[in-house]
Amino acid sequence: MTMLLGKKVGMTRVYDENGVIIPVTVIQAGPCVVTQVRTEEVDGYSAVQLGLDDVVKHSRLKKPAIGHAAKANTVPKRFVREFRVNATEYAAGDELNVGVFEDIKYVDVTGISKGKGFAGVMKRHNFKGMDASHGCERKHRHPGSIASNSGSAGKSRGIRKGKRMGGHMGDEQCTSKNHKVVEVDVENNLLLVKGPIAGCNNGYVMLKQAKTKS
Repeated sequence: MTMLLGKKVGMTRVYDENGVIIPVTVIQAGPCVVTQVRTEEVDGYSAVQLGLDDVVKHSRLKKPAIGHAAKANTVPKRFVREFRVNATEYAAGDELNVGVFEDIKYVDVTGISKGKGFAGVMKRHNFKGMDASHGCERKHRHPGSIASNSGSAGKSRGIRKGKRMGGHMGDEQCTSKNHKVVEVDVENNLLLVKGPIAGCNNGYVMLKQAKTKS
């Protein structure tokens, strides 16, 4: 499986050979350093750990992080993630760039969605709301009854776990699948994928070869 770490730059649009506009997300993909290789013999599973972006303020580093990076002959990284792959092809200290996606047509992108703070049921769960007709009390955006005297409400007539209500929205890990790779710019370490991805600009993302589409 082909994988890489990146940073979302933003969205723009490009034109294909027929002059059709394609909305794309620009991702600065790599260069990443292999900070650790996990094997079945030592760790009980096979995986590769990648790191992206050097830590600027070394005064904030801790000794374990410094020692961990030193084993791979590199410096501590800001964004470190692990991928479950066959680790026999990699070694600590190897550098991966966006060129690994040159022969890949589709990718899965994982990022942290934008935090929206507290949101009501209409925004958070797409509730319809009540009719805003004449005579209706001001309950248009309210959730309505949450625990009526019925067995389906939950244990002991309480609220069932997972009840859709208002609460914190966003700031969750999201994976969007099967983004078409529109362009690979090896010189500038840029990857252009079709459509939007989760997260704000300058947010870190994980890129993997698509599992369900090739």
